[in-house]
Amino acid sequence: MRTINRSMAAIAALSAMALPTQAWAFAPGMEEKIADVMVWVVVLGMPIAGIYLFWKLHVLPEVIAEKRHHPQKEGIQVLCLLSLAFGGLLWPIAWLWAYSKPAVYKMAYGTDKHDDYFLKPDGEHSNKPMDLAIVDDEMMLLKEKMARLAEKRELIIQQQKKPEVVVEGKEQDHA
Repeated sequence: MRTINRSMAAIAALSAMALPTQAWAFAPGMEEKIADVMVWVVVLGMPIAGIYLFWKLHVLPEVIAEKRHHPQKEGIQVLCLLSLAFGGLLWPIAWLWAYSKPAVYKMAYGTDKHDDYFLKPDGEHSNKPMDLAIVDDEMMLLKEKMARLAEKRELIIQQQKKPEVVVEGKEQDHA
């Protein structure tokens, strides 16, 4: 079997050497045309793509803050713009700020969402005054939390009511 594989490899190598070398080369002048295109791509295309990616990366904390209804999204937006001006040095701060939960803001203003969340024309709080919308949202969140806690309480009670089986003087849970 090895002899057959070796002989097949030798035949393939000999037939490849028999082919003219000109068949593998480009047409005359084609290398220069390819090089010209590559130069334009590198000189013009790469910087434009790099600037675009740099800009998209630096506005990412702003997009995250908008998606999460962060109450300080304008501050995050300003920090993103400053980060563009300072070469990205402030970007990690904007990223952390966008993902932070503003506990002090909630204590001061009663909510941890931006005003736009309550003022959306198609939102659930669209026709309510701002103060009432904030209170209603907080009540909805508390009701959801109470429902989850009630479910958790029922699970704990069910686990405690499992019958215990005594086997040779040892107590074991019947699972």
